[in-house]
Amino acid sequence: MELTRQVTFSNKTTNIKNMTTGDVYKLRLESIAPGGDALGRLDGKPVFVKGGAPDETVLCSIAEERKTWARAKLLEITEPSPVRTEKTCPSYGKCGGCNLQHIEYNAQLAVKTNIIKDSFRRIGGFVPPDPEIFSSSPWEYRNRMQFHCARPANGEKINFGLKGDDGKIIDITDCPVAVPGIRELLHKKEVLPLPLEKDRFTVFCKDAMLLSEGGRQRGKINILEKEILLDAGLFFQSNCSVLEKLILELQKTAEGAEQNLPMADLYCGVGLFAFFLGGIFTKTVLAEENKSAVSLARENLKGTNAEFFALRDTEWPRAFLRKKDIFGFAVIDPPRTGLAPKLASAFAQDGPPVLAYVSCDPSALARDSKILTGGGYKIQKLAFFDFYPQTSHIESLAVFTKQAIT
Repeated sequence: MELTRQVTFSNKTTNIKNMTTGDVYKLRLESIAPGGDALGRLDGKPVFVKGGAPDETVLCSIAEERKTWARAKLLEITEPSPVRTEKTCPSYGKCGGCNLQHIEYNAQLAVKTNIIKDSFRRIGGFVPPDPEIFSSSPWEYRNRMQFHCARPANGEKINFGLKGDDGKIIDITDCPVAVPGIRELLHKKEVLPLPLEKDRFTVFCKDAMLLSEGGRQRGKINILEKEILLDAGLFFQSNCSVLEKLILELQKTAEGAEQNLPMADLYCGVGLFAFFLGGIFTKTVLAEENKSAVSLARENLKGTNAEFFALRDTEWPRAFLRKKDIFGFAVIDPPRTGLAPKLASAFAQDGPPVLAYVSCDPSALARDSKILTGGGYKIQKLAFFDFYPQTSHIESLAVFTKQAIT
């Protein structure tokens, strides 16, 4: 291969000037960055390489060049990483779902743990406790999947599949990370009734229960030997075995909180956490913007001492957060963007003595932790729950405590 430029990696700064798209370099990859790309450096500039692995050397061509970073395409692996492994899925690299399947599972756990710790150092401005790791089965773990309909303009049969990185729908007949019930469904696609008007739909499967938008949409599943009602059109965690581990950890935390005061389940969805933790406390307050989810949460919490707020999170401080000493414990499970700054400040000022923050983005968690710890909270525990093996998605739990002001 003829190289436009070739750079030998070293611990010293190399002299790279006028890097342009199409240039080819030899690059030593150091680690995996948030989002799943491997990270190397040319003349100190970060270069992100999709499909790379830690501690390996590659040839790559510059695909996108910015002032402070660049993105490169992997051309050839010259020195493979010791944690590189063979892919399992024939669609890997085409499907937009998995992006770490080329890395051994234990190394994936280490990669994600390091991303969490690094996020706290860079964004939160402090060194967190070492995260406790709750792993998963690497395969056949995923209970909930979202598919895309392919509706041919020529009137041919509508099919469904997964969306690739290029935005096109890939026709797949198997997915090794899906539970056996969904894998069987992919083998026999004709058995799934598709929604008439939606181009994107969700399927949920656990044990013998199969729910889908366009088919049977509601049903009860068993979590920790209790039945909870779900709707395929509403969010629910995608890895039930790891979800049970998360619930048990939250129960331990809740049992150490003031049980004579109410509990709050915020961003409550269908009421999952209140369903398992609410009985520890005198009362439960649930809040969620999605009115359909709140309606289902009412059904799941029927017969309990619970109060529901179908409100946007911007309305929570006025509705209940500013009432001093109203909660002894709260669990919050915000979207990927985390808490809005004003809401994070409201929690820092008026939040309960024990706050459990379930996060799906380490950067957002680290940013919000900086605000919470600045308001008097102390982070007591940090845990990583691997809900999504073979992918770069990271779910974590941070437990904060602070002395009540008397």
